[in-house]
Amino acid sequence: MATYDFSPFYRSTVGFDRVFNRLDALVGQEAKSYPPYNIEKVGENAFRISIAVAGFAEGDIAIESKENNLVIKGAKGAETEDKSREFLHRGIAERAFELRFQLADYVEVTGANLENGLLHVELKRELPESKKARQIPISAASKTIEDKSSVN
Repeated sequence: MATYDFSPFYRSTVGFDRVFNRLDALVGQEAKSYPPYNIEKVGENAFRISIAVAGFAEGDIAIESKENNLVIKGAKGAETEDKSREFLHRGIAERAFELRFQLADYVEVTGANLENGLLHVELKRELPESKKARQIPISAASKTIEDKSSVN
């Protein structure tokens, strides 16, 4: 994998250090291929991550959202492993996994559901009122200048 040096950008920019720190973190991550997943944009500010988790039950999966990180872990319990089963071909992996996603600012997890072997994690970007565009009213009050030099 290619490595990128962002240090020239640190020398010539002010206030973008957070962006380059994120890029450094993303470059350092290796691409995960198990389990397969999709990231969809389902609305203007809504997203869905769909993960193929065949063989996993709700209790085998943990979803944690902290700051701007989303971590999804899956592991089959040792007690669910049936030793009496004899496989002629085992194509469903059911191995433990951990997926990490870096979320943008103001993106929150709104829910998750498991159906037909797919785990759907719903995300929504909600800007706080202080960050939304707002109209500034212009007042057109005219002021009159009074002549205070009175003739006595």
